[in-house]
Amino acid sequence: MRNLSRGVPFATAIHCNVCLDTPSRGVHIYRMRVLIIEDDPVLADGLTRSLRHADYAVDCVHDGEQADHVLTAHSYDVVILDLGLPKLSGFEVLRRLRRRGSLVPVLVLSARDALSDRVKGLDLGADDYLTKPFDLPELEARVRALIRRGQSGGSSLLSHGPLTLDTSGRRATLAGASLELSAREIGVLEVLMLRSGRVVNKEQLAEQLYGWDEEVGANAIEVYVHRLRKKLEPAGVAIRTIRGLGYLLEKES
Repeated sequence: MRNLSRGVPFATAIHCNVCLDTPSRGVHIYRMRVLIIEDDPVLADGLTRSLRHADYAVDCVHDGEQADHVLTAHSYDVVILDLGLPKLSGFEVLRRLRRRGSLVPVLVLSARDALSDRVKGLDLGADDYLTKPFDLPELEARVRALIRRGQSGGSSLLSHGPLTLDTSGRRATLAGASLELSAREIGVLEVLMLRSGRVVNKEQLAEQLYGWDEEVGANAIEVYVHRLRKKLEPAGVAIRTIRGLGYLLEKES
Protein backbone atom coordinates (compact mmCIF):
# COMPACT_ATOMS: atom_id res chain seq x y z
CA MET A 1 0.00 0.00 0.00
CA ARG A 2 1.84 3.08 -1.20
CA ASN A 3 -1.25 5.25 -1.42
CA LEU A 4 -2.10 8.07 0.99
CA SER A 5 -5.48 9.73 1.16
CA ARG A 6 -7.70 11.41 3.71
CA GLY A 7 -8.55 9.18 6.64
CA VAL A 8 -6.19 6.30 5.87
CA PRO A 9 -5.13 4.33 8.96
CA PHE A 10 -1.89 5.40 10.63
CA ALA A 11 -0.39 1.97 9.94
CA THR A 12 -0.93 2.48 6.22
CA ALA A 13 1.01 5.73 6.30
CA ILE A 14 3.88 4.08 8.11
CA HIS A 15 3.84 1.17 5.68
CA CYS A 16 4.07 3.60 2.81
CA ASN A 17 7.04 5.22 4.50
CA VAL A 18 9.11 2.09 4.92
CA CYS A 19 8.34 0.87 1.39
CA LEU A 20 10.26 3.72 -0.19
CA ASP A 21 13.31 2.57 -2.16
CA THR A 22 16.40 3.34 -0.07
CA PRO A 23 18.75 3.83 -3.09
CA SER A 24 16.66 6.78 -4.27
CA ARG A 25 17.78 8.70 -1.19
CA GLY A 26 21.05 9.43 -2.93
CA VAL A 27 19.20 11.98 -5.05
CA HIS A 28 18.50 14.06 -1.94
CA ILE A 29 21.92 14.18 -0.30
CA TYR A 30 21.27 17.75 0.85
CA ARG A 31 18.23 18.11 3.09
CA MET A 32 16.01 20.61 1.33
CA ARG A 33 13.42 22.28 3.56
CA VAL A 34 9.77 21.37 2.97
CA LEU A 35 6.70 22.89 4.62
CA ILE A 36 3.59 20.71 4.74
CA ILE A 37 0.30 22.56 5.26
CA GLU A 38 -2.31 19.89 5.95
CA ASP A 39 -5.14 19.74 8.50
CA ASP A 40 -5.57 15.97 8.46
CA PRO A 41 -3.21 14.77 11.23
CA VAL A 42 -2.87 11.21 9.89
CA LEU A 43 -2.02 12.33 6.37
CA ALA A 44 0.27 15.09 7.65
CA ASP A 45 2.16 12.62 9.83
CA GLY A 46 2.50 10.10 7.00
CA LEU A 47 3.82 12.74 4.61
CA THR A 48 6.23 14.09 7.21
CA ARG A 49 7.67 10.66 7.95
CA SER A 50 7.96 9.73 4.28
CA LEU A 51 9.70 12.95 3.25
CA ARG A 52 12.07 12.80 6.20
CA HIS A 53 12.87 9.24 5.18
CA ALA A 54 13.83 10.74 1.81
CA ASP A 55 16.24 13.13 3.61
CA TYR A 56 14.18 16.32 3.55
CA ALA A 57 13.97 18.64 6.56
CA VAL A 58 10.22 18.86 7.10
CA ASP A 59 8.03 21.26 9.08
CA CYS A 60 4.25 20.93 9.32
CA VAL A 61 1.36 23.23 10.23
CA HIS A 62 -2.34 22.42 10.35
CA ASP A 63 -4.31 25.59 9.60
CA GLY A 64 -4.16 28.55 7.26
CA GLU A 65 -3.32 31.19 9.84
CA GLN A 66 -0.33 29.20 11.09
CA ALA A 67 0.78 28.66 7.51
CA ASP A 68 0.59 32.35 6.67
CA HIS A 69 2.61 33.26 9.76
CA VAL A 70 5.28 30.62 9.12
CA LEU A 71 5.65 31.52 5.45
CA THR A 72 6.15 35.14 6.44
CA ALA A 73 8.93 34.29 8.87
CA HIS A 74 10.75 31.34 7.29
CA SER A 75 12.14 30.23 3.93
CA TYR A 76 11.50 26.86 2.28
CA ASP A 77 12.51 25.06 -0.88
CA VAL A 78 9.02 23.61 -1.48
CA VAL A 79 5.57 24.08 0.06
CA ILE A 80 2.93 21.31 -0.02
CA LEU A 81 -0.43 23.03 0.42
CA ASP A 82 -3.88 21.61 1.15
CA LEU A 83 -6.82 23.80 0.11
CA GLY A 84 -9.46 22.84 2.69
CA LEU A 85 -7.77 24.40 5.71
CA PRO A 86 -9.41 25.82 8.85
CA LYS A 87 -9.13 29.52 9.75
CA LEU A 88 -7.72 30.51 6.34
CA SER A 89 -8.23 28.65 3.07
CA GLY A 90 -5.37 27.26 1.06
CA PHE A 91 -6.32 29.61 -1.76
CA GLU A 92 -5.93 32.61 0.56
CA VAL A 93 -2.61 31.32 1.93
CA LEU A 94 -1.36 31.03 -1.65
CA ARG A 95 -2.70 34.47 -2.60
CA ARG A 96 -0.96 36.15 0.34
CA LEU A 97 2.27 34.26 -0.32
CA ARG A 98 2.49 35.49 -3.91
CA ARG A 99 1.46 39.03 -2.96
CA ARG A 100 4.54 39.16 -0.72
CA GLY A 101 6.63 38.37 -3.77
CA SER A 102 7.67 34.88 -2.67
CA LEU A 103 8.74 32.57 -5.49
CA VAL A 104 8.89 29.39 -3.41
CA PRO A 105 7.53 26.45 -5.44
CA VAL A 106 4.07 25.38 -4.24
CA LEU A 107 2.50 21.97 -4.79
CA VAL A 108 -1.24 22.01 -4.11
CA LEU A 109 -2.37 18.70 -2.63
CA SER A 110 -6.15 18.57 -2.48
CA ALA A 111 -9.20 16.32 -2.66
CA ARG A 112 -10.79 18.97 -4.90
CA ASP A 113 -10.47 17.59 -8.40
CA ALA A 114 -12.81 19.96 -10.24
CA LEU A 115 -11.28 21.75 -13.22
CA SER A 116 -12.27 25.12 -11.75
CA ASP A 117 -10.30 24.44 -8.56
CA ARG A 118 -7.21 23.35 -10.48
CA VAL A 119 -7.39 26.42 -12.69
CA LYS A 120 -7.90 28.74 -9.71
CA GLY A 121 -4.96 27.23 -7.83
CA LEU A 122 -2.63 27.53 -10.81
CA ASP A 123 -3.82 31.06 -11.58
CA LEU A 124 -3.11 32.11 -7.99
CA GLY A 125 0.48 30.97 -8.38
CA ALA A 126 0.67 27.25 -7.61
CA ASP A 127 3.40 25.47 -9.54
CA ASP A 128 1.74 22.05 -9.53
CA TYR A 129 -1.56 20.45 -8.50
CA LEU A 130 -1.97 16.87 -7.26
CA THR A 131 -5.32 15.40 -6.25
CA LYS A 132 -6.00 13.00 -3.38
CA PRO A 133 -5.66 10.05 -3.17
CA PHE A 134 -2.14 9.97 -4.56
CA ASP A 135 0.89 7.70 -4.71
CA LEU A 136 3.92 8.66 -2.65
CA PRO A 137 6.44 7.99 -5.44
CA GLU A 138 4.57 10.46 -7.67
CA LEU A 139 4.45 13.11 -4.94
CA GLU A 140 8.18 12.75 -4.29
CA ALA A 141 8.91 12.96 -8.02
CA ARG A 142 6.90 16.16 -8.26
CA VAL A 143 8.72 17.62 -5.26
CA ARG A 144 12.06 16.82 -6.88
CA ALA A 145 10.91 18.42 -10.14
CA LEU A 146 9.81 21.59 -8.34
CA ILE A 147 13.15 21.84 -6.56
CA ARG A 148 15.03 21.46 -9.85
CA ARG A 149 12.80 24.08 -11.44
CA GLY A 150 13.39 26.45 -8.53
CA GLN A 151 17.14 26.05 -8.84
CA SER A 152 17.25 26.54 -12.60
CA GLY A 153 17.04 30.32 -12.33
CA GLY A 154 20.77 30.48 -11.64
CA SER A 155 23.89 28.41 -11.95
CA SER A 156 23.83 25.11 -10.08
CA LEU A 157 27.58 25.28 -9.47
CA LEU A 158 29.18 26.89 -6.44
CA SER A 159 32.95 27.36 -6.45
CA HIS A 160 35.45 28.31 -3.79
CA GLY A 161 39.06 27.93 -4.89
CA PRO A 162 39.61 24.26 -5.78
CA LEU A 163 36.25 23.34 -4.20
CA THR A 164 33.15 22.95 -6.39
CA LEU A 165 29.62 21.95 -5.36
CA ASP A 166 26.92 21.00 -7.86
CA THR A 167 23.75 22.09 -6.06
CA SER A 168 21.55 20.27 -8.55
CA GLY A 169 23.32 16.91 -8.63
CA ARG A 170 24.43 17.26 -4.98
CA ARG A 171 28.03 16.34 -5.79
CA ALA A 172 31.23 17.98 -4.59
CA THR A 173 34.71 17.92 -6.07
CA LEU A 174 38.01 19.10 -4.60
CA ALA A 175 40.87 19.87 -6.97
CA GLY A 176 39.00 17.94 -9.63
CA ALA A 177 38.57 14.79 -7.54
CA SER A 178 35.22 13.56 -6.23
CA LEU A 179 34.70 14.43 -2.56
CA GLU A 180 32.87 11.86 -0.43
CA LEU A 181 30.52 13.69 1.94
CA SER A 182 27.61 12.63 4.12
CA ALA A 183 24.14 14.14 3.83
CA ARG A 184 24.66 16.59 6.68
CA GLU A 185 28.19 17.50 5.54
CA ILE A 186 26.80 18.46 2.13
CA GLY A 187 24.19 20.60 3.87
CA VAL A 188 26.74 22.41 6.01
CA LEU A 189 29.05 22.92 3.05
CA GLU A 190 26.36 24.46 0.87
CA VAL A 191 25.37 26.99 3.51
CA LEU A 192 29.02 27.96 4.05
CA MET A 193 29.65 28.27 0.31
CA LEU A 194 26.53 30.34 -0.28
CA ARG A 195 27.71 32.72 2.45
CA SER A 196 31.40 32.54 1.64
CA GLY A 197 33.29 35.36 3.32
CA ARG A 198 30.57 35.82 5.94
CA VAL A 199 30.25 34.28 9.37
CA VAL A 200 27.56 31.61 9.68
CA ASN A 201 26.37 30.72 13.19
CA LYS A 202 25.26 27.31 14.44
CA GLU A 203 21.60 28.32 14.49
CA GLN A 204 21.67 29.16 10.77
CA LEU A 205 23.26 25.81 9.98
CA ALA A 206 20.82 23.89 12.17
CA GLU A 207 17.84 25.66 10.61
CA GLN A 208 18.91 24.46 7.17
CA LEU A 209 19.57 20.89 8.26
CA TYR A 210 16.70 20.09 10.62
CA GLY A 211 12.95 20.46 10.96
CA TRP A 212 11.42 22.21 13.98
CA ASP A 213 10.70 19.08 15.99
CA GLU A 214 13.94 17.28 15.20
CA GLU A 215 16.38 17.34 18.08
CA VAL A 216 19.80 18.83 17.39
CA GLY A 217 22.58 17.57 19.62
CA ALA A 218 24.68 20.25 21.28
CA ASN A 219 27.81 19.15 19.42
CA ALA A 220 26.22 17.96 16.16
CA ILE A 221 27.13 21.01 14.06
CA GLU A 222 30.65 21.02 15.49
CA VAL A 223 31.07 17.39 14.44
CA TYR A 224 30.01 18.08 10.83
CA VAL A 225 32.29 21.11 10.59
CA HIS A 226 35.20 19.11 12.04
CA ARG A 227 34.71 16.36 9.46
CA LEU A 228 34.55 18.90 6.64
CA ARG A 229 37.76 20.54 7.83
CA LYS A 230 39.67 17.26 7.67
CA LYS A 231 38.52 16.70 4.08
CA LEU A 232 39.06 20.27 2.80
CA GLU A 233 42.28 21.42 4.46
CA PRO A 234 44.64 19.19 2.40
CA ALA A 235 43.63 21.25 -0.65
CA GLY A 236 44.07 24.59 1.13
CA VAL A 237 40.40 25.29 1.87
CA ALA A 238 39.83 26.22 5.50
CA ILE A 239 36.80 26.71 7.72
CA ARG A 240 37.67 29.17 10.47
CA THR A 241 35.94 29.20 13.84
CA ILE A 242 35.12 32.74 14.89
CA ARG A 243 34.82 32.32 18.63
CA GLY A 244 31.39 33.22 19.94
CA LEU A 245 30.03 33.93 16.45
CA GLY A 246 30.24 30.90 14.17
CA TYR A 247 32.15 29.67 11.13
CA LEU A 248 33.74 31.30 8.12
CA LEU A 249 34.72 29.55 4.91
CA GLU A 250 37.99 30.93 3.57
CA LYS A 251 40.79 29.85 1.27
CA GLU A 252 44.20 29.49 2.84
CA SER A 253 46.99 31.51 1.20
